[in-house]
Amino acid sequence: ANLLTAYRRAANIVRIEERKDGEKFEPATYDPKLAEGKEADLWRVLEQAGDKIDPLIKDEKFADAMTTLAQMRAPVDDFFDNVTVNVDEADIRRNRLCLLADITSTMNKVADFSQIEGGER
Repeated sequence: ANLLTAYRRAANIVRIEERKDGEKFEPATYDPKLAEGKEADLWRVLEQAGDKIDPLIKDEKFADAMTTLAQMRAPVDDFFDNVTVNVDEADIRRNRLCLLADITSTMNKVADFSQIEGGER
């Protein structure tokens, strides 16, 4: 449930802003050089989680992959509690939306969270 809440929050923001802007926010275009504080912390956690998840999935260790995802919850919450995504600076805003897209992408490596009851995207 905690993972689904984090997923939904990120996916909903990205979906709304993609519709509004008419563009797709991709994790691959995220620039960590623009990040600081809780945003930089979250990016590091996502990178570490991605590095751990890929081999776990390959080895069919799905419970371990879910545990890795669960460890992202606190940094995701810290990000949402302390970072404003929709800021006036266009490059920072876009970068943060790409980071949110990275959350959903990383989580979808393990399970299609959009298919879970209440999931989005």
